Amino acid sequence: MKRRVLETLQKHIDHPVVLEKPREKKFGHYATPIAFSLAKVLRKNPMMIAEELAEKLENEAIFERVEAVKGYVNLKLSAPFLDEFATWALKNEEDFGKGEEGESVLLEFVSANPTGPLHIGHARGAVWGDVLARVGAHVGKKIAREYYINDAGNQIYLLGLSVYLAGREHLGLAVTWPEEYYRGEYIVDLAKKAVDTLGAAMFEDEEKIPELADWAKEEMMALINDNLAEAGIFFDHYVSEKSLYARWDEVFGKLKERNAVYEQDGKWWIRSTEHGDEKDRVVVREDGRPTYLAGDIIYHYLKFERGYDRYINIWGADHHGYIARVKAAIAFFGHDPQRLEIILSQMVSLLKNGEPYKMSKRAGNFILMSDIVEEIGADALRFVFLTKKSDTHLEFDVEDLKKEDNSNPIYYINYAHARVFSLFEKAGVDQPAVFDESLEGLDETAYDLLFSALLLPEVLVDAYESRQLQKITEYLRNLAGMYHKFYYDHKIVGTPNERKLLKLSAVTALSLRVGLRLLGIEAAKKM
Repeated sequence: MKRRVLETLQKHIDHPVVLEKPREKKFGHYATPIAFSLAKVLRKNPMMIAEELAEKLENEAIFERVEAVKGYVNLKLSAPFLDEFATWALKNEEDFGKGEEGESVLLEFVSANPTGPLHIGHARGAVWGDVLARVGAHVGKKIAREYYINDAGNQIYLLGLSVYLAGREHLGLAVTWPEEYYRGEYIVDLAKKAVDTLGAAMFEDEEKIPELADWAKEEMMALINDNLAEAGIFFDHYVSEKSLYARWDEVFGKLKERNAVYEQDGKWWIRSTEHGDEKDRVVVREDGRPTYLAGDIIYHYLKFERGYDRYINIWGADHHGYIARVKAAIAFFGHDPQRLEIILSQMVSLLKNGEPYKMSKRAGNFILMSDIVEEIGADALRFVFLTKKSDTHLEFDVEDLKKEDNSNPIYYINYAHARVFSLFEKAGVDQPAVFDESLEGLDETAYDLLFSALLLPEVLVDAYESRQLQKITEYLRNLAGMYHKFYYDHKIVGTPNERKLLKLSAVTALSLRVGLRLLGIEAAKKM
C-alpha cells in the first residue's frame, strides 16, 4: 500500500519522497513534506510547490482527497484502492507483506554456554532472534541463523568435573567437592546417565574428566535444542568455539601483519583503543594461551570471510564491553565494522501472583525456560518477550498470561481472530466467497478499520529496520481492539451489508493471523 503510494508520487516528482503519518486522522492516511526539499532545488515557496503537486495528484485514482496544507501534501486513499489491495491480500495470503529479495544477513543469537539448561534470560534473546529472523525473511532479507557454541575454556572442564564428582557420589565413592562446580539436579541426572551409558569405570580416574566433559557438553546441547524446539526455535548453523582455535595462528599472524597487536609485560595486546575502545585488550596470556577475546576475534574474522552483507549478534547485556574490542578487530582486518550490529538483550524478572518466581531445583539457582513454557505455553512466552525493546528490562507475572480476558494480550488478539471465524460460521459463508465483494459504500469507521488492517506490511518493515519488534505486538493489539469495538458497534450477520462486512472482517483476521505467524504463534480459530 505504502509502496503503491510512493510509486504514484514518483510519477510526478523526480526527487526522493518521504511519506509520514499525519498527527490527526482528519488530515488523511499519509502526508509528504517533499515541497520543503524541492523548495531548495526549485527556489520556490514550498506552499506554492505543495499546491501545484496537489493539483497533479487529484486525478490519481488511488486518492480520494489530496490537500496542500502549510507546505505539506496530505493524502487520503480512495475506497476502491483500499478494496483492490484488500482483495489482492486475501487471495495472496502467503505474499501479504513480503518484500523483494535484499541483503544477506548472518544472525547469531542464543549462544548460551552448554553447561546447563536454558534459563529465562536466554529465552528472551532466543525468542527475539527467532522473530527478527522470521520478520526479516518475510520482508526480503536472506537470513541465516547461527548458534555459537561456547565450548572452549575452563567452563567445559568444570562441567565434566561436576558430572564426575556427582557420578562418584552416586556410585558411593569418595568425593571432595571443590569450591567451584556446577550445582543442580540436572548435574545429578547427567551423572546417572553417564554411569549407565559410559560405565562406572569413567568415574575411577580423573584423567577421564575431559572425555566426560565432551560427552556432557553434547548432552547439554541436545537438551538446549530440545528447549528451543519446544518454543519453535531452530538454527541453520552451529559453530564450535573450540574448533576455531585451530585457526588462531593464522588469524594472529594477520593481526601482526597489520600492526594491530603488540607485546608488553609478557602478553600480547590488541590496539583496540585505535578504534574506540577505552583500553587495549589482552589476546595472548603470559603462558601463551589465547584469551576468550581471541576466540571472538577468530569467529568474526571467519564470519566476514563468509561474505554476508550484514552480521547481527544478539548478546546478553553483560557483554556490552565486548562490542568495541570486537569491532576494532574487524576494522584491523580491513572490513567495515558497521556491517556488524550488536543487539543487547536485558534480563527478565518473573513474578507469580506478585511474588518473585521460585528458582528451579533442577537448575540450581535460576528459572528454567522449559518450566515457563510448560506453565504458560510457548505462544504467551513469545508474545510477552516481544512487548518491549530487547535492551530494556522486562518484568511480567505468569498468572496474568493465564487469564482469559482483555488484560491478557495474546488472548485478546486470538479472540478477535476467532470471532471472525465464528461470524462466517454463523452466516453459513465460506471466506473465499466474499473475497471479490466490493467494499464501497461502508461508513468511515469501516474504512478506518480496513486501512489499519492493511498497514501490516509497513509495520513489519518498520519493526525490522528499527529493530523494534514490539511495534508488531502493539499493532496487533491495537488492531484487535479496533475490531472488537467495530464488532460491538455494528451488526454484521443478517444485514444488507453482511457480505461487505464479512470481507472487512476477513481482512482484519488476515493481518492478525499473518502478524501472529511471524511472531511464531498460530492464530486461534475457536476460543
